[in-house]
Amino acid sequence: MEAERIEGHPESYPSQEHPAGDLTSAGVLHRPTHVSALPPQHGLETGRTRGNRVMSFRRGVVRQSKFRHVFAQAWKAEHCIDDVRVSRVTWDGPLCAVNPKFTAVIIESGGGGAFLVLPLNKSGRIDQATPTVCGHAAPVLDVQWCPHDDNVIASGSEDCTVKVWQIPDGGLTGPMTDPVATLEAHSKRVGILAWHPTAFNILLTAGCDNLVCVWDVGTGELVYQIADAHPDLIYSVSWNRDGSAICTVCKDKALRVIDPRRGTVLKVKEKVHEGTRPMRAVFLSDGKILTTGFSRMSERQLALWDTRDMSEPMAVQEMDTSNGVLLPYYDPDTNMVYLCGKGDCTIRYFEVTDESPYVHFLSLYSSKEPQRGAGFLSKRGVDVNKCEIARFYKLHERKVEPISMTVPRKSDLFQGDLYPNTASVEPSLLAEDWIAGQDAPPLLVSLSGGYAGAPSKNRDTLRNRPKLLSQGSGTDSPPAPRQTATPTGVAIETESEGVMPQRVTQGEGGSDGVKREDDVLSEVLAEVKALRSVVLAQGQRIELLERQLARIEDGDV
Repeated sequence: MEAERIEGHPESYPSQEHPAGDLTSAGVLHRPTHVSALPPQHGLETGRTRGNRVMSFRRGVVRQSKFRHVFAQAWKAEHCIDDVRVSRVTWDGPLCAVNPKFTAVIIESGGGGAFLVLPLNKSGRIDQATPTVCGHAAPVLDVQWCPHDDNVIASGSEDCTVKVWQIPDGGLTGPMTDPVATLEAHSKRVGILAWHPTAFNILLTAGCDNLVCVWDVGTGELVYQIADAHPDLIYSVSWNRDGSAICTVCKDKALRVIDPRRGTVLKVKEKVHEGTRPMRAVFLSDGKILTTGFSRMSERQLALWDTRDMSEPMAVQEMDTSNGVLLPYYDPDTNMVYLCGKGDCTIRYFEVTDESPYVHFLSLYSSKEPQRGAGFLSKRGVDVNKCEIARFYKLHERKVEPISMTVPRKSDLFQGDLYPNTASVEPSLLAEDWIAGQDAPPLLVSLSGGYAGAPSKNRDTLRNRPKLLSQGSGTDSPPAPRQTATPTGVAIETESEGVMPQRVTQGEGGSDGVKREDDVLSEVLAEVKALRSVVLAQGQRIELLERQLARIEDGDV
């Protein structure tokens, strides 16, 4: 009978109040709370209450998930970046942005604002003479890499401007002061930047003037402005999966879903969190919205909302009474959410599913040093050889420390179940297509090519993607992006084929040598293709055996 109650829905249980000052196994003090309104602290099945911590579970009722054993590990000291003067600006932002090529960190700068751009594989001490991007007249508040060009980064500043920069492939060789585009429309400081997930050169900005602006970076044109939707300071903005809508949270405690092209508010939910401290919101891939904020008693909260019915949250989870704002980082491939609190020493991570209680606590990473901010590496840059599913770049006072999130696997083969196809560097739409009303999901690419290919710093070598247009070349239009994304291994093959005709035209006398090179290249590509098929077959076999082993361990066989 007890086992049936464990597996049932949380609302089928009688209400139970916890004694005041109940201490969970994580050592976090919680106020009395109704069991049906609050999912368990550690993501166990909903039959368990914190008031009955000694309840024993039979093995079969534990929720099955491949991410249940994700563990976090900080890199060794020799792989960290030292002597980085991380900015002390009073703004609740991540202060860091990472992509498969570069790490950008906002730093202290006298007489203006600056941020540091370093190659992703850079480690060790940073010399004080290292060149920076220093074109702002006031401190920089936010930086964001373009998802469709790993060399393009946007920065927002207290000087009320947004600047777009083109970083050379090898990194900075001298101070960079001239941006390729300067976007001016805000009357107060600009602290929120968000690139469109699928349309090329579309950038959203939000400032302390309560304005939301949408720009075509290629022409420097302000294409949309939302001026009357927010009566107070905007805390965060997030695009949905195909870029057809945005969600925002504001100082008035309201969550809004907005159509940025029409400027209309589609959904509004008042008092998403009762507390007065800043909130955050992020769109999930299935259209739901996850928010972080504070309760009336200043407890930090996590809530999940269904945009079809926002009258009540699908799940609410209270964590602790710290003052730091919880910054959510969402991975659409694994449906995991990582919460980094500014000033915290921990990173919590959850899995969002379609099963009640919907948001399942997985684990937390804890360290001795508090974090000033954190950068989240896109999935194209993780090390699939080590089953790394996410990587953070934690900002200390004078150090940047990488932290890897890894799923332990015994096999050395590519784990296809951990790495579904992820968003490609190729855009789905051009700016003018999105402005005209078109929407498209992101183009996907397999990470298996990254597993067999070159290191991440050399993987992004597609040559035919559109280039960023500077403000002065607004009359030109970028070339149309390819309609299908290509895995890395196949992209290398395409480039090699594009290079071959150039070699033939360089000299008629070298045709025999070129032919031999072509033959060798064909043999290598054929061998790579055969090996890839063998690896894929063996990976499927291992996955089948692991599922059988899991069923045996759970007593299902």
